[in-house]
Amino acid sequence: MFSRIHHVAIICSDYVTSKHFYVDTLGLKVVRETYREDRRSFKLDLEVGDQYQLELFSFPNPPRRLSSPEACGLRHVAFEVEDVQGIVRKLRDQGIDVEPVRIDEVTSKSFTFFRDPDGLPIEIYER
Repeated sequence: MFSRIHHVAIICSDYVTSKHFYVDTLGLKVVRETYREDRRSFKLDLEVGDQYQLELFSFPNPPRRLSSPEACGLRHVAFEVEDVQGIVRKLRDQGIDVEPVRIDEVTSKSFTFFRDPDGLPIEIYER
């Protein structure tokens, strides 16, 4: 029925800060940026690798995330990476707080989490 995930949508509280984080800090490529006057909202389409997209939305006064990370709904976004430790070093070099690297008990792969400017948990998971 489904062939793959088409995109993941994220609503941010500060568009300029979040755009800088996802584009300049994480290095995601801008596919398209649209301002929707009727909604007073930006929509930023970001490329992840060559397959998936993140949609970054801004809306006036969105509600805060309820809890971390166990609220109903989206728990976190996970990116596959070749070298978890290498990415951790790059993130920390940019001043991003990253949790200690853990090992998945089922797959024996390395993974860890950090947060975007609004506190959304982002996971990096070893390929």
